[in-house]
Amino acid sequence: MGRNKVLVVDDESGVRFGIRDFLEQQGYEIEDAESCEDAQHLFRTSRPDIVIADYMLPDGTALDLLPRLKEIDPDIPLLVLTAHGSIDLAVRAIKEGAEQFLTKPLELATLQVILQRLLQKQRNHHKQLASKTRRVRQAIDPFIGTSSAIGALAAHARKILNSESPILILGETGTGKGVLARWIHENSPRADEAFVDLNCAGLTRELLETELFGHEKGAFTSATASKQGLFEVAHRGTIFLDEVGDVDLQIQPKLLKVLEEKRFRRVGDVRDRQVDVRLIAATHQDIGQFVREKKFRDDLYFRISTIPLSFPPLRERSEDIPTMAQYLLNKLATDLGRGEIILDESCIKALQAYSWPGNVRELRNVIERAVLLSDHKTIGLKDLNFDGHTTVGAPFLDSRLTLIELEKQHIERVLQEERGHVEKAARRLGIPRSSLYQKLKKHQIASSKV
Repeated sequence: MGRNKVLVVDDESGVRFGIRDFLEQQGYEIEDAESCEDAQHLFRTSRPDIVIADYMLPDGTALDLLPRLKEIDPDIPLLVLTAHGSIDLAVRAIKEGAEQFLTKPLELATLQVILQRLLQKQRNHHKQLASKTRRVRQAIDPFIGTSSAIGALAAHARKILNSESPILILGETGTGKGVLARWIHENSPRADEAFVDLNCAGLTRELLETELFGHEKGAFTSATASKQGLFEVAHRGTIFLDEVGDVDLQIQPKLLKVLEEKRFRRVGDVRDRQVDVRLIAATHQDIGQFVREKKFRDDLYFRISTIPLSFPPLRERSEDIPTMAQYLLNKLATDLGRGEIILDESCIKALQAYSWPGNVRELRNVIERAVLLSDHKTIGLKDLNFDGHTTVGAPFLDSRLTLIELEKQHIERVLQEERGHVEKAARRLGIPRSSLYQKLKKHQIASSKV
């Protein structure tokens, strides 16, 4: 992650040198200018985090410069310096939007404290902006389970936490790609900065462009004010683009430019802006096939797939389903104030036998529906609904099961629905009670009533 950048504006070279020398020792990156015009140009092109400007400049004052900078980016703080301070001038500067008004000679240690405070304030502001753009997600550990597939994914993900390279997460819909993206951000060096996400699916080219890059006032008919894009909101943090395969071909070169040059241009602007973000992209589609069909640029594909991570579907790690289901159940029970709720054995087997086309998202829906519709402390087979249908008709049965496994599962389900009453279960199954007892013994199924 890059260093914080400060733009110093002063027509005295000695002052610029003194501030530069001190702040560079503190780990800052410095740009300097000696006029309002130079400052405005550098502000647009280098994207500083903070501006320190002398009040009197050759072509104007800091109060002339301030509104011009605020029009470009209203969120970057500006400190005004002057050798002839007055209360009236300080009040005017603050009213115009300056964060601080300092008098010369400047106490550099004081300046350092002020910069740290303003940068933290700026981070908090970006986080608030980012939170407004996020879809509401349940905070789920992406690596729940003990399967070799999820273990390998966890090991790979931990190895790349400190990398700045783009990440491409592959996986079916509902596997947890967004959860993994957030986990990577929150465990990376950028964790204290903003995490911004956008689902690119279904967005028009115009809407996607203005969402990502922002626009200038007057760029189009409805652009009555300048708007920050998500890349600006995510500055120094992480941007997560879900369903990146749906990005319009005309937007793809701009996305590539951000990744390679860390520069972009708002819609309607004529100058580039700098930004420091880490990209995490995700898709359930075969982007390689899109590249072959010329629907996705090969240079962008190679850039975003520097680090590929593949999220396994739930059906390929059925041994993780009991742990995952109980984790979701515990979370829901806590949120609803229901106390401890457990899944019975037949319920767990049914969950493991189902193919889960909707993956973890569908599992969460099934568990939530069961909790909401049941008043019991134990969730049983009769409480399960798959894709809006009850378990009657066995929608959870998987074609991979053997006939013996299917028979056992069906007997268990009927017994549960008849509350363990063997005679009633035998009548429903269409077999003599003695035959059912033989099958119970063969499958080692316990019954509670005769």
